[in-house]
Amino acid sequence: MVTKKPLVAVLMGSASDGDVMKGCIETLKALEIPCEVKILSAHRTPELTGQYAGSAAEKGIEVIIAGAGWAAHLAGAIAGRTLLPVIGVPIDSSPLSGMDALLSTVQMPPGIPVATVAVGKGGAKNAAILAGQILALKYNDIARSLKRYRDEITEQAKEKIDSWAMS
Repeated sequence: MVTKKPLVAVLMGSASDGDVMKGCIETLKALEIPCEVKILSAHRTPELTGQYAGSAAEKGIEVIIAGAGWAAHLAGAIAGRTLLPVIGVPIDSSPLSGMDALLSTVQMPPGIPVATVAVGKGGAKNAAILAGQILALKYNDIARSLKRYRDEITEQAKEKIDSWAMS
């Protein structure tokens, strides 16, 4: 990796979102993309959240991934305070099984986009891959890591196909 400083910020609305966002963090590590992880709430710590969003680019952050459940305003609150790409991960922690989080994350007003991935753990992993794809436009080593990652999951899929065919 060209740099050891974090290029991606992984933000969670609360500590309870960590179970879902763990896959995002692990995938970033597998892709060798340095990240920082913070718990910030659009509702409980709005000033801190706004300050972080406004200063992230100055710190060298290039992509922000924001995971939140329930009302899920974190990604939108962040997107409204930065020009960096923001990827929202709706978390299935509410009585509505994440539908509220999905709609809050995906339904942004024109001019303030949030790239939104699937609800839950699969979405968290895809957020890391999407961040990697964005960064791969600038960093060749990340592009190579993504290629290696894709090759690995392709091989794993082929092995599963082969094991079923032998049954």
